[in-house]
Amino acid sequence: VITSLQNARVKQVVRLRRRRHRESDGLFLIEGYREIQCAVDARVGVKALFTCEQFYSHSGSRTLVHQLAGNADVSIEPVSPEVFAKISVRENSDGLLAVAPSPAWPMNDMQVPPNSLFLISTATEKPGNLGTILRSADAAGVDGVVVCGSGTDVLNPNVVRASLGTVFSVPVAQADADSVRSWIKHHAIRTIAATPDADRLYTEADMVRPCAILMGSEHAGLDVEWLNSADDQVRLPSVGQADSINVAMAATVMLFEARRQRGSQSMG
Repeated sequence: VITSLQNARVKQVVRLRRRRHRESDGLFLIEGYREIQCAVDARVGVKALFTCEQFYSHSGSRTLVHQLAGNADVSIEPVSPEVFAKISVRENSDGLLAVAPSPAWPMNDMQVPPNSLFLISTATEKPGNLGTILRSADAAGVDGVVVCGSGTDVLNPNVVRASLGTVFSVPVAQADADSVRSWIKHHAIRTIAATPDADRLYTEADMVRPCAILMGSEHAGLDVEWLNSADDQVRLPSVGQADSINVAMAATVMLFEARRQRGSQSMG
C-alpha cells in the first residue's frame, strides 16, 4: 500500500491534472467506477489502477479491480486514504482512479456511414459543457463528435466525468479547423451552424440528409470562417431575458431535432 505523498507514482498522477503534462507524458486520468468500466468496455488500455477500499461506493468495484488485476499490462496500486485524497480530482470519490494512454483520435479514422450525423465542437472551453455534449451525442446516437480549437481538451478529467464515460463510447476525432473543413468537403457533409443571429429556426433545417451540426464557444459562438463555410444557419428561439442558452443545452436540442426528423430510428 502506498502511504507516502512523495511517492514518484503519486507525483506522476498529480501532474497529469495539467494539460501540458498529459500531452507530454501521453497519459490521462479516468476517475470513478462507471467511467473506468466504460473505458475497459471500450478496450482503452489502462496502464495503472489506484485503489482505496475505504472509499469504495459501488458494488462492482472489487470485481472491476479483480478483472484488471488479471491483466499483466495493468499495475494495481493500493493507496492510503490520504494518498487517494491527494490524487483524486473530484469530491466524494469512489476510490478508483486509472491512468491510461492518451488516444490520438485522428480525423481520418472517423467513419462516415450513409445518412450520417455528426456534431462539430469548434471552441467549447468548459470541461463540463464538452462532457455534457458527449453525453447528449451518445444518447442521440450520433456517428461522431469532432473537436477542434486549442481551448478544448477532451482528456480533461472533468470532461471524462461530465460525459459519464461516454467519451469512450462515442466516436471522437480531434483536428485543427482547416483539416476538419477539408474532411467535411471531401465527404460532402452538409453543415448546419447554430447561431443566435440566424433568421431561420432550427426546426426548419433539413437534418435528414447527412449533416454535421456546428457549435461554437460559450461566449463568442462560431467564428466568421465557420459561419461563412456553413451550408445553413439556424437559431433556437428565445423569449426570455437571455440572448442564448448554454452551448451544451443548445447542442442537445439540435441533436434531438435531427433524431426527431429522422424518425427516431435506432432509438429506444
